[in-house]
Amino acid sequence: MTRSPDISRRDARRIALAAQGFTDRRPTGRVDRRHFRRVLERVATVQLDSVNVLTRSHELVFFARLGPYDRRALERWLWDSREVFEYWGHEASLHPVERHPLLRWRMAGEHPWDGIRRSARDNPEMVAAALAEIAARGPVSIGELEVNRAAPRREASWWGWGDAKRVVEHLFHAGEVTATRRNGFTRYYVLPERWFPPEVLALPTPDPDEARRELLLLAARAHGVGTARDLADYYRIGVREAVPLLEGLVAGGALERVRVEGWSSPAYLHPAAVRPRRRLRCRALLSPFDSLIWARERTERLFDFRYRIEIYVPAPKRVHGYYVLPFLLDERLVARVDLKADRRAGVLRVRAAWGEPAAAAATEGGCDRVVTELAAELALLAGWLGLDGGVAVEPRGDLAAPLAAAVA
Repeated sequence: MTRSPDISRRDARRIALAAQGFTDRRPTGRVDRRHFRRVLERVATVQLDSVNVLTRSHELVFFARLGPYDRRALERWLWDSREVFEYWGHEASLHPVERHPLLRWRMAGEHPWDGIRRSARDNPEMVAAALAEIAARGPVSIGELEVNRAAPRREASWWGWGDAKRVVEHLFHAGEVTATRRNGFTRYYVLPERWFPPEVLALPTPDPDEARRELLLLAARAHGVGTARDLADYYRIGVREAVPLLEGLVAGGALERVRVEGWSSPAYLHPAAVRPRRRLRCRALLSPFDSLIWARERTERLFDFRYRIEIYVPAPKRVHGYYVLPFLLDERLVARVDLKADRRAGVLRVRAAWGEPAAAAATEGGCDRVVTELAAELALLAGWLGLDGGVAVEPRGDLAAPLAAAVA
């Protein structure tokens, strides 16, 4: 006889949404760094991305959970408060400074990219010169470094990275320099001792397996419930490394192994996970790099929502659009919209709008409510971005016509 699952798919969805902060009410008053701290503590790490067709991805992560806030206040907190640092977690990511010791095992290893390893190995004098210059002048951007200006431009990568940029990225990965952001999104490199509080740098470096255990626990808390692959991916830990560590956490009572309806792999439940019993009331537009959905296979398991970002797909071959944000309503991903901030015209352009009929049908109020709530969230987003011309819906996608009418 087949044993019934410990957690239904519906409850797994609710646990995940609660863990990611979507069951918290958005603030009704002024949003300040206390709210920013709460979001970062909830999600554990926030991925950064350079695409700016709408606004920076990390800003959208905070907007999805807090609603409108002063973007300059977030910028000041992230890049001036010294409470947060950037390092490789789930790609380039934001972390609370006290987590620095948990990532030192990664700093002690080699960079995963061949080109950066090769440039650092073949140019030891350039490595030393870059470090010395950052020590003397930092915070300093790559464009301001004399070592970069003097470096030959041959062998630049398709990103335009020459040896000097690769060498500085080697130093960043090794933890010999850290970075803040200025002038929009440019990295400015600086020595760690000029950024991190002394008490953080003085913290002991944990054993690599102990550090990975702690990161897996953070991932489990941010997921609520997840498979070994889900939890390992949160901080880009190898699954083979993660499984024995997770089993050790189960044996020690820090996690519970469970079965989730429809999941082929066993899952791990964090003991602090909230298990909401009532239907959730959520509403958010999600960045493509939001931690709720960045693991695409998990997104399909939780929401029956197949999502692929198409930024690097040639325009004629795109299915849904260039920068597509899923729309979360209550407990489901019910639509997706391709968005662009037309700053010159002062308009938020919906280049395409697509519905998820099955998800809409399962949502209270059906498609009519999906359209109404989406129009309201888009208007909120446009106002937050300072696009005073409001929302303009272009005629592409099965949801475009009713959304245009609702926006009008």
